[in-house]
Amino acid sequence: MSLTSLPLTIVPVHPTKHLTRISLLALLLAFSHVALLAQGVIKTDHPAHIKLALNAYSFNDVLTGNRQVDKKATLTLPELLDWCASQNIAAVDLTGYYFPGYPEVPSDEYIYNLKRKAFKLGIDISGTGIRNNFASPDPAVRAADVKRAKEWIIVAEKLGAPVLRLFAGEIPKGYENKWDEVAGWMIDSYKECAAFGAQHGVIIGIQNHGDMLQTAEQCIKVVKAVDSKWAGLILDTGNFKVVDPYVDIEAVIPYTVNWQVKESVFGIGSEIPTDMPRLMQILKRSNYRGYLPIETLYVKNKPYDPYVLVPAMLLDLKAAQDKVFK
Repeated sequence: MSLTSLPLTIVPVHPTKHLTRISLLALLLAFSHVALLAQGVIKTDHPAHIKLALNAYSFNDVLTGNRQVDKKATLTLPELLDWCASQNIAAVDLTGYYFPGYPEVPSDEYIYNLKRKAFKLGIDISGTGIRNNFASPDPAVRAADVKRAKEWIIVAEKLGAPVLRLFAGEIPKGYENKWDEVAGWMIDSYKECAAFGAQHGVIIGIQNHGDMLQTAEQCIKVVKAVDSKWAGLILDTGNFKVVDPYVDIEAVIPYTVNWQVKESVFGIGSEIPTDMPRLMQILKRSNYRGYLPIETLYVKNKPYDPYVLVPAMLLDLKAAQDKVFK
């Protein structure tokens, strides 16, 4: 079995097959590490350095009015920055959905006022992101989303955001067993975006969103095919559809440019919380340096208050960081 042709869905497998897959990942990780060392990508003389951060999507409902009284938003991005300052949150990913007029680009006045406010509050803007579908069988859909990505690369440049987050897209109907064909469309789109990002000093971050990208092997194959210093992964800890997500998390860290740390690595609604000390051990071992944004999510039929859940999760993550990096 090729490392890049693993199934897109989890199916019951004999335990020895699980061990084989994990062994293959371990080999992949080892070979990737050696290759990246040779390229000068991994700097062994710089130990891991983690900057805890927030993804604005944690406040999706209050920023959009979803599930709110009269469907009215009760928070704006400038107000979110004020709240982050009150919590001493060092950095925030200001997702594009919450800018006025999205998906149209905001005015320069709005961008620069937001940028200035973040600076005055001492908050880094760790990234931004848009919705897109590069897995669509329709070339016109992909072309339109590449165009939008380019427009938001310029927004990211003006905002001072180093990374623009992009998706792959859902597995298109009729292409369930044609992963490589669909991945080819995605890779072409990412290449075009990365080339444009290079001209504007913005890295494109490809997120494993549980769609076309569900395993470390798939993510690594795509990033290697894009083959650009201006493209990397947004590591979503909650969207690897595998038996042991921690193995896949560690495998992709050498290619990672930003994160979304979820409450559980086993997906939305799982009662098994992320093992924060284990995650920090992986980060330390991998010499990752950069932002580590968290993203809390609404779960159906459960109370959800980001003003409570975000500080609590950051506190847990900080305790694990202090324990591991003491």
